[in-house]
Amino acid sequence: MTQHVTPPLVLIPESAPFNADQRAWLSGYFAALLGPAIEGATPITGEAAGPALADNGDAPWHDPSIALPERMDMAKDRSEPQKLMAAMAQQDCGQCGYNCADYANAIFLKKEERLNLCQPGGKETLRMLKKLDEEFGAGAPARPAAEAGDAAAAPAAPTGPYGQCRENPAEAVFLSRRRLNAPGGEKETWHIEIDLAGTGIDYVVGDSLGLFPANAPALADTVIAELGARPERVIATKLGEKTLREHLLTNYALGAAPDGLFQLLSLLTSGAQRRKAQALANGEDPDGDIAYLDVLAALHKFPGARPDAEVFLEALDELQPRLYSISSSPKADPGRVSLTVDAVRYSHRSRLRLGVASTHLGERLSETAKVKVYLQKAHGFGLPADPNTPVIMVGPGTGIAPFRAFLRDRAADRAPGKNWLFFGHQRQASDFFYRDELTALKDQGVLTRLSLAWSRDGTEKTYVQDRMRENGRELWRWLEEGAHFYVCGDAKRMAKDVERAIIDVAAQEGGKNPDEAVAYFAALKKANRYQADVY
Repeated sequence: MTQHVTPPLVLIPESAPFNADQRAWLSGYFAALLGPAIEGATPITGEAAGPALADNGDAPWHDPSIALPERMDMAKDRSEPQKLMAAMAQQDCGQCGYNCADYANAIFLKKEERLNLCQPGGKETLRMLKKLDEEFGAGAPARPAAEAGDAAAAPAAPTGPYGQCRENPAEAVFLSRRRLNAPGGEKETWHIEIDLAGTGIDYVVGDSLGLFPANAPALADTVIAELGARPERVIATKLGEKTLREHLLTNYALGAAPDGLFQLLSLLTSGAQRRKAQALANGEDPDGDIAYLDVLAALHKFPGARPDAEVFLEALDELQPRLYSISSSPKADPGRVSLTVDAVRYSHRSRLRLGVASTHLGERLSETAKVKVYLQKAHGFGLPADPNTPVIMVGPGTGIAPFRAFLRDRAADRAPGKNWLFFGHQRQASDFFYRDELTALKDQGVLTRLSLAWSRDGTEKTYVQDRMRENGRELWRWLEEGAHFYVCGDAKRMAKDVERAIIDVAAQEGGKNPDEAVAYFAALKKANRYQADVY
């Protein structure tokens, strides 16, 4: 499909010492910077209009279930910004402060120098962005803050109101945690409450909360011991002057070892060890363990390489904020926000690994402790404007979070629209989150239907998409009545299975052929009647 874009304005005269393509690119660049100040200038037409910017409406790769190589192949004949977008994780999660298309355009227009902001994409996205930036960024104006492709580029100054962006977070107070799993459950899931007084954060249901976590003190201390460094040593970095221990607790990530760390370690080793470190820095996996190499494991893997603490910090990634779907309603829970968080823990080679933010919230924060947070507004994920509109919600596991918020909001508004929740997890006895609340909402008539799926109860695994098909006739009736459909949870598997179930219901209950059923689902998305909050 051909992309139709408004041609950029002519800001570089033909007498300037540039060819036509360079003049077109520079005009587009300065037009983006100057905005309304250049209204009325003459647009460029024809082939000199410059590359098409990325656009969610014309991005067949905009699907988080598609692997990066396939996405890049789909974008191989597209413009530079569109290729940059294809390298993103395609979740529009907002963790980078943009959606995927806007982040790609900001990089291309040199308005964003940081290439390492896509958290779901991780190293894979960063490597591809560096490669693309090197391929077609040579002729562009240099970034003022850092060298193109430098993952350690200095963050921008605060660009939004206090508490409204990741660059200018607010300081909130941690109130409480309550475990949602009953004894016997394999998971550890917490209901978290945070006081928003004084933060200026004013959210609506569907929004997310960004939170800056801290690393586990035991992990930071072990890394320092492994380096043979003094924890109280004061080191000045681009993130400020702090002790080594303070830097490792709050400023630098100790999760997946970055390429820069392996590059540093390769300079401190020789022979086979050096070749192995260089291979890891290039994204290769010589020993089949790259997925498990966090910073401490990388130091263990190269025991003879112990860099100076200051150089070591320079090789690490910054500790990034995490986003959580808000599970409360400002109408029902004024002045506070709640989150639904799975605490991540697993063992590898006799070492306990911890999710940074999830265990920070689940065990390390004490009541009245301060935590840095900011509001991430939803990208097209929220209740319909008409309170009479029926709502269908699919949220297994912690995916229930925004739908608890939806239900509390509709209850507070006494909205007459019907509400249907599909919820599932492993076992009903231990993993039925918010059981009492949902039962009360059902008794009150707020929750019209509640369909449950338990994957570990019984001999056959049952998932939310199975319940959708079992209730296909009623589901189809709701959709034909104009219901809005929402899904929250895993992007690569569950969300795709739910999409497939909708298409199957349209075919079976709506009498549509395969092509018509797919077109029906596409029409739901285009009308914003299908909305996803996936990760």
